[in-house]
Amino acid sequence: MTFFERLEELRKSKKISQGKLEKELGFSNGSISKWKTSMPTPERLQKIADYFGVSIEYLMSGKDEPKEKSPELTARDERDIAKDLNNIMQKLTSGEAGPASYDGEELDPEAAELFRDELEIALRRLKIINKEKYTPKKYKK
Repeated sequence: MTFFERLEELRKSKKISQGKLEKELGFSNGSISKWKTSMPTPERLQKIADYFGVSIEYLMSGKDEPKEKSPELTARDERDIAKDLNNIMQKLTSGEAGPASYDGEELDPEAAELFRDELEIALRRLKIINKEKYTPKKYKK
């Protein structure tokens, strides 16, 4: 079974159309169809694996090594992320050390919102990485 066939099997098991999957993952229209004859980038493979809750190994070979369950974010973690995100965005937009800009031009509100979204993703990943790295084994389930 090829990568594309495994992807189609996963997609159909979740009862999601190819177009809707592309939209949810942020891929362009028709990009999944192209994978009948080519392979997606590693970043896209990871997005697909995360979306379906499988490993990249499974997508590529069909062999599924169980993924080690990543730590869940608690309500406290969510509050910490929101607090950090708000503090960073407030400093960037307040002009304390100069307003956020790119090539000398201030960021427009749409670009600032996109930046905020990406920053939130980065803070979430960092929180999970730190939980995995610094949680003693005796507390892991």
